[in-house]
Amino acid sequence: MTQPQFSFAFLAADTGDAREAAGRLSALYGHERPENAEIIVPLGGDGFMLQTLHETMGSGKKIYGMNRGTVGFLMNEYREEGLRERVDAAIAETLRPLEMRARDADGQVLKALAINEVSLLRQSYQAAKIRIAIDGKVRLEELICDGVLVATPAGSTAYNLSAHGPILPLHAPLLALTPVSPFRPRRWRGALLPNQSTVDLTILEPEKRPVNAVADHTEIKSVTEVRVRESHDMTATVLFDASHSWDERILTEQFRY
Repeated sequence: MTQPQFSFAFLAADTGDAREAAGRLSALYGHERPENAEIIVPLGGDGFMLQTLHETMGSGKKIYGMNRGTVGFLMNEYREEGLRERVDAAIAETLRPLEMRARDADGQVLKALAINEVSLLRQSYQAAKIRIAIDGKVRLEELICDGVLVATPAGSTAYNLSAHGPILPLHAPLLALTPVSPFRPRRWRGALLPNQSTVDLTILEPEKRPVNAVADHTEIKSVTEVRVRESHDMTATVLFDASHSWDERILTEQFRY
């Protein structure tokens, strides 16, 4: 049987383990520049995987991460042997990021993409006050909280889960809207939204209760308004080993408690 052939670009996080792994894999399989490679292989943890996905978003490149970090929920197991066969048998999943459009206190409008979540977080000792509208209709006049986030299915097991939000299967056409330490209404635990929804978050009393907005690792200080929706045209393709697919990881995560 003919061995599958792929050209690889091995990208290493800034750790000794990741750099050593990149060197060994490059010697075994060759190394192309990322723009010329068929398969991008980030070596590190979930943070480095997210960075790689942002850098390659919309390029059509396939990303096959291997864990040389701590958690590695987005990564495959690190093994040096049989990489071409593993990639050939891998399951491709398409991730669609969120688009964040934020207006800051100076009136400047800034945009960013988020694969995991867009989160609004209080900037000072004062709790945030946030009005929430879905598709132009106000659903919550005033949420008093430490923050609130909108998470994709891919990001539902990250910060969203830590904030007691729901875990979403990757193919669920949903977004999770989850409060962070809600004070009023105290019993509100968030909402599940259709993935075509547009979420408008308005900061109340922004000078007294300043709020920052974060899209993955992009932070915007002192926002007054934030609009979040799923991107219509940007995607990223991630490859997972068939023996440890994303669906299997989601199920496993739900039975860990």
